[in-house]
Amino acid sequence: MLVDSHCHLDFDDFDVDRAGILARAHAAGVQEMLIAAVVEAHWPRVQALTAEYPGVWAAAGVHPNEPAAETPEWEHLLAALAVDKVVAVGETGLDYFRSEGDLSWQRERFARHIAASKATGKPLIVHTRAAAADTIAMLRSEEAAAVGGVIHCFTENWGFAKAAMDMGFYISFSGIVTFKKSVELQSVAKKMPADRLLVETDAPYLAPVPQRGKRNEPAFVAHVAAFLGALRGETLEDIAERTTANFHALFKHAVAI
Repeated sequence: MLVDSHCHLDFDDFDVDRAGILARAHAAGVQEMLIAAVVEAHWPRVQALTAEYPGVWAAAGVHPNEPAAETPEWEHLLAALAVDKVVAVGETGLDYFRSEGDLSWQRERFARHIAASKATGKPLIVHTRAAAADTIAMLRSEEAAAVGGVIHCFTENWGFAKAAMDMGFYISFSGIVTFKKSVELQSVAKKMPADRLLVETDAPYLAPVPQRGKRNEPAFVAHVAAFLGALRGETLEDIAERTTANFHALFKHAVAI
């Protein structure tokens, strides 16, 4: 069995065939998935999907590229995290690639999410892009190691991975690792300790080879897992078993089905 540890099934991209997507995922051996919210307006939709579909979990948070005004109120965030089947905080983090100017508000938002993680005991789902040093610095200064979490859609180097793992974080690989030019990322994936490894799609984005260019969906996480297995000299079954166990070790509120 496989788990897609990060997807966006709440997005409008899936409105026309969401039930079919779940059926295809199950047929591919993907029995569980986690929907990471990126805007507060979608929290109710994400929660409704977890209630409708077994094996679907959720995270509540606001993406770093959403405008400063979208930072959730503390009470709203804690209330969303108290909902059944919401097992994580996020996605959250820092992104200096798409946002410009004074980004102190982005760091304040990240700090609020880390505080919510510590207050609820639910781990963080961290997005980082063009902000590696500040991401690690904030995880340290805000004592995120008290709860831990995952660096999702990982694209950084081994030094970043090691620093994150030293704080109790897991590293999640998406379809990017299957791309021909991702040589350094593949090197990191080969070095990864098995007990810190996760797989994801980030659907509808970043479909892996051989589905690259298509709308991504949870069933395609099997391609990511198979690629990692070949890269590491392990079988698909090895990767599936290990990453599923890791998912439940991290997201303790997600009860294995």
